[in-house]
Amino acid sequence: MADWTDKLPDAAREYLEGKRLDEIECIISDLPGIARGKAVPASKFARQEFFHLPDSIFFQTITGDWGEAAGEEGFIEKDMILRPDMATATAAPWTGDWTLQVIHDAYDREGKPVPCSPRNVLKRVVQLYRDKGWEPVVAPEMEFFLVGRNLDPAHEIVPMIGRSGRPAAARQAYSMTAVDEFGPVIDDIYDFAEAQGFEIDGITQEGGAGQLEINLVHGDPVKLADEVFYFKRLIREAAMRHDCYATFMAKPIADEPGSAMHVHHSVVDLETGENIFSNADGTETEAFHHFIAGLQNHMPDALAVIAPYVNSYRRYVKDHAAPINLEWGRDNRTTGIRVPLSSPKSRRVENRLAGMDCNPYLGIAASLACGYLGLIEGKAPKPEFKGDAYDGDGDIPQVLGQALDLFDEATALHEVLGAEFARVYSIVKRAEYEEFLQVISPWEREHLLMNV
Repeated sequence: MADWTDKLPDAAREYLEGKRLDEIECIISDLPGIARGKAVPASKFARQEFFHLPDSIFFQTITGDWGEAAGEEGFIEKDMILRPDMATATAAPWTGDWTLQVIHDAYDREGKPVPCSPRNVLKRVVQLYRDKGWEPVVAPEMEFFLVGRNLDPAHEIVPMIGRSGRPAAARQAYSMTAVDEFGPVIDDIYDFAEAQGFEIDGITQEGGAGQLEINLVHGDPVKLADEVFYFKRLIREAAMRHDCYATFMAKPIADEPGSAMHVHHSVVDLETGENIFSNADGTETEAFHHFIAGLQNHMPDALAVIAPYVNSYRRYVKDHAAPINLEWGRDNRTTGIRVPLSSPKSRRVENRLAGMDCNPYLGIAASLACGYLGLIEGKAPKPEFKGDAYDGDGDIPQVLGQALDLFDEATALHEVLGAEFARVYSIVKRAEYEEFLQVISPWEREHLLMNV
C-alpha cells in the first residue's frame, strides 16, 4: 500500500495527509464526456492492476439508448481492460469520505488501445504530431451557466438567484459585481480545484445571465483535457451545494449567448523547443499560416465532433458572441479563428467554434487534427478578414444532420482520428439525431397546430 500511495501526485498526497483513504473512483470518459466506471475500496484498488468494463459504453447515446455500432463480430459487449493512469489521481473533495478519482485508459485483450475511447483518440492525434517532431500545446477556456434548479424539462431554464436575492443579470460581461453574486459557488470551485491540484488562470463574468468563464494555463493536450473532464464534475458539485445547477449546454437560455470551449493552439519543435509559428526574427512562419488553413479547410468536416448535439447549432447566431464562419483575423473576436495579441514566443491560434457541450478529449483532438492536416498539406489560408466577420457569409453547417454528412465523407479526418472511432461516432450521433426528430416541440404545437 505504501508503494502505491508513493505514486500519487503531490496534490493527492497532500489531500490525504493524516487521513484514511476510503475509496477510489475508477473512471473513464464515454463519448458525451460522462464519467463511467466503478467505485472500489482503497484496499482492493491497491491489489488490482486493472478492471473490466464492456466496450458498449462507447455505443450509448446521450439518452442511454444504443447505436447500431456493432462490428463484424456483432454486438457481443466485449470486456475492455482499464488500466489506471496514476498521474491523474486526484481528490473528490465533495464526497463525505476521503475519496480519490483516477482516470483509466482502455485496452483490448491484445493490449491495443481501444479506438473509440475519447482519451485514446486524443493520444493518437498528439502522437501524430510527435512523430513529425512537434509538440502541440493547448489552453482551453470553459464557459458555463449557473442556473436555477430545473426539475421539469418542460419548463424553461432560468438564471440562478444571486447573493442579492435577484436573478443573475445579463449583459454584464467582465463585471466584478456580477462575479460577486456567485461568490459562494466560486469559492467552492476554487477550493475544489485547489484540493485537486488544478491551477485556474482566471474566472470572469461572461455576457449571459449567470454565465462564467474559467481559463486554464496552457500545456499538454491530454493533461488539459483531463482537467476539463474533471472540472465539469467539480463545477456541477459546487453549484449543487448552493441550490443551483451548472450547465455546459451550448445554448441553455433563449436570447442569451451560448457557451464555448475556446481552444488556443501552438506547436513547439521538439528538438529546439521553439514555437514553430514564429521565425527567429519574430515574424509569422509558413507553418502558422498552414495551421490556420487546416482549420479553415477541415473544421466544417469536424463540426459534428466539436458541436455534437442539436442544441449546439443554436449557438452559432450572428452577433451573439459565437462565430458564424471560419474567417480568421488578428485580435478579432468576431472571427471563428482568432490570433490573439501575444509575443512571438507565445504566438498561437484560437479556435472559437467548439461548444462547451463537446467531449473535451474529442473537441481538442478534432481541433488539433484539423491543424495537423493543415501542416501536412501546406496550403495557404484565405486572406485575413478585416472588420466585423458577422457581415460575412456563414460557411459552417447549421444543423447536426448536415454536419454529420460532412463528417462521414471526411476520409482525411478519419485517418487522423481513427477510422473505427469515426464509424462508431457517426452511428451514435445519427441515432441521437433521429431520436430528436421524433420530438414535437412547443413551437410546432403553438404555430402549426391550428394554422396549417
